[in-house]
Amino acid sequence: MLRKIHQYLFLSVVIFFGCGKTEEPTLPEASVSGVSQSRTTTNSTMIFKVVLNKAASQDITINYTTNGVTAIVDKDFISKSGVLTIANGASSGTIEVTLIGGNERKEEQTFELNFDTPKNCTLINTKAVGKILNDSGIIFATDNAGYSTPTLYPNYKLTWSDEFTGASINNDTWIFEKGNNNGWGNHELENYTERSENAFVSNGNLIIEARQESYNGSNYTSARMVTKGRKSFTYGRIDIRAKLPKGKGIWPALWMLGSNIDQVNWPVCGEIDIMELLGQEPAKIYGTLHYGNSGGAHSQKGTTYNLGSGSFDQQFHVFSLVWTKDVLKILVDDSEYLSASSSSLSGKYPFDNPFFFIFNVAVGGDFPGNPDATTTYPQRMIVDYVRVFQ
Repeated sequence: MLRKIHQYLFLSVVIFFGCGKTEEPTLPEASVSGVSQSRTTTNSTMIFKVVLNKAASQDITINYTTNGVTAIVDKDFISKSGVLTIANGASSGTIEVTLIGGNERKEEQTFELNFDTPKNCTLINTKAVGKILNDSGIIFATDNAGYSTPTLYPNYKLTWSDEFTGASINNDTWIFEKGNNNGWGNHELENYTERSENAFVSNGNLIIEARQESYNGSNYTSARMVTKGRKSFTYGRIDIRAKLPKGKGIWPALWMLGSNIDQVNWPVCGEIDIMELLGQEPAKIYGTLHYGNSGGAHSQKGTTYNLGSGSFDQQFHVFSLVWTKDVLKILVDDSEYLSASSSSLSGKYPFDNPFFFIFNVAVGGDFPGNPDATTTYPQRMIVDYVRVFQ
């Protein structure tokens, strides 16, 4: 009898304490990630996905609203607020925000999607960032301030020019050299393309843009444009008005090669570097002449020009070549800083032959060195015009 009483008491205690351990079921946890999306010319939809860590056992509601950070409400995106409902048994829901179409190339912009007042769930994060990428537009605004040169000179006439006023790059004049080409002889890192992401015209300017992106085995892209086989010149005055990029490892150049390069190779064909700049020295440019003999020996003559104040990325400057028989002079803003003649250059003199143009922005290479963590992207060389007077 006593044993039965003990068993009864034991079972009662177990039942009592078992009931005391009953816990409320944990609520689902809701989280949402940021979204990056390129802007298109027409309105598009950016979709944010709200995910639960387990399916809802009852209807879930979450209030949300948008607000601009660098993106402007009703200019870059349409403001939106409301209540997201995730139905019983579902494990996710979506919120759609309209991006306003545009074609301007500029820095990326952001807005926030904020959450509050969750019902039947908890929030892992209370906001997500929408990032609008403006890297594919073909309208680019830039300040036109800086040095300029005339369209007429005494004793010269304008033989050819490209003012870059059309809707696209003139394919009758310019050819794109493409690929990495084993570093183009300088251990460069970029992959040159003919995409509008890397070269386009806008507001009367040519823009060559270097980007940090994975493309065909390279980590950088840019453009290299030549007039080889299309436009070649011997003698005259050449003016190129441009605003230059900057940054460690960025290497813009406005230059010319002898049109007979395929027959005699470099350096025998000759090279005229009207302007080169190392991005880590944005206030200094290089002017250089390269030449050599049939044995392949390379000779050069060059010098540098330093701005008294500011840097070449801040406003336009004009880089010029004044070229007569047996004499070449390189100028910036009409100030001569390099002169050479056939009598002052030892070896085979190639500069009485036709030359074609090359405009490019390299990334890395033996001359500038490679970019580092201080280099920002994209970097752009902006060319207002190239003019040939003879």
